[in-house]
Amino acid sequence: MYALYEGLLHAFEADHILAVTTIVSQRDKLFAAIKDGVFWGLGHTSTIFLIGMLMILFKVNIPDSSFSLFEAIVGLMLMLVAAYRFYVFLKEETIIHRHHHEHAGVNKHPHIHVHSKGKHLHKTSYGIGIVHGLAGSGALVVLVMTQIASIGSSMLYLLIFGMGSIVGMTLVAGVFSIPFSRRLIAANWLRAALVLLSSGLCFVYGFYVVYANLLK
Repeated sequence: MYALYEGLLHAFEADHILAVTTIVSQRDKLFAAIKDGVFWGLGHTSTIFLIGMLMILFKVNIPDSSFSLFEAIVGLMLMLVAAYRFYVFLKEETIIHRHHHEHAGVNKHPHIHVHSKGKHLHKTSYGIGIVHGLAGSGALVVLVMTQIASIGSSMLYLLIFGMGSIVGMTLVAGVFSIPFSRRLIAANWLRAALVLLSSGLCFVYGFYVVYANLLK
């Protein structure tokens, strides 16, 4: 149960929330956002379990410096995800149409309507989860190795931890997709502001991670 609890809490770390929020900001439906969270969690678990197998089963020694590089890669990924989200918002996702309407005999005047294209993001979410699993994976595996003597128990811990992270990311994706729902927020300008805010925070945090682990 402790491993499940730790995995659940792990999903609510700042970098995870920012990455998933940037993804699900493209969703209008809760179910699609939840699926993104599930796929993100599966990718994250895949990486942690793979690194755990290398270090625990095959006794592969991964230098500590490599994990700083992994963290920097994750930071770079956050920056790319944010930049791409901004690009999609400006160039592809949002289509602006001008329509003329006549109200109660008043002269026609234009209205601007914004339409959002749907995206199939599950594979993208899985790939981002795979890269994101690099962040902190080494420290987690080393901690498990020092506290659990049995190889089988160590791998089971990592697997249950991964299941907890899947549940956590599903919750994160569902909750943080709600502010982007057109059913709750009809004002296009407010949704646009939320997209820009989430993308901006994701980019800034990604730069900070790169700086802290590679440039500092």
